[in-house]
Amino acid sequence: MSFTIYKLNHQGEEELSYTGDVLEREKTYVCVRAVFGFETMDLGYVILKKGDIFTEWFYTERWFNVFKVADVDTGQLKGYYCNLTRPAIISANAVKADDLALDIFVQPDGTLLILDEDDYEDLPLTETERHQVQQAINEIKQLVQTRSTPFHDINN
Repeated sequence: MSFTIYKLNHQGEEELSYTGDVLEREKTYVCVRAVFGFETMDLGYVILKKGDIFTEWFYTERWFNVFKVADVDTGQLKGYYCNLTRPAIISANAVKADDLALDIFVQPDGTLLILDEDDYEDLPLTETERHQVQQAINEIKQLVQTRSTPFHDINN
């Protein structure tokens, strides 16, 4: 069965959608495998190639999602792309998450890069939402430090 991932902006408007295969599903999350369908993109800190394999975790109780990126040719870990979002809405055949512009890229050695801070600062978010985002950043840092799922493949 096809599973659709919807990336929404901070106002809940669809920006992008694509399909993937559900690998695991529990009450508070879904893990999906998707193939990167765009042409090669050099982001400066990682090169994403068409066909790269994304293993994606979406959570109903966390203010982020995580995309583990593996090279299409070698299977080698390129890193983890973390989107700061409102908690995901997961249905039988789809997931939707409101992207809040701020991102974290975790390199294969566990180094964190905070991305798009200016875009995040420009969003009209409440203080409560900003507090939730800060807590999510702290949670990601803790999960990376302890090499906990989904960051269990980080090189030591």
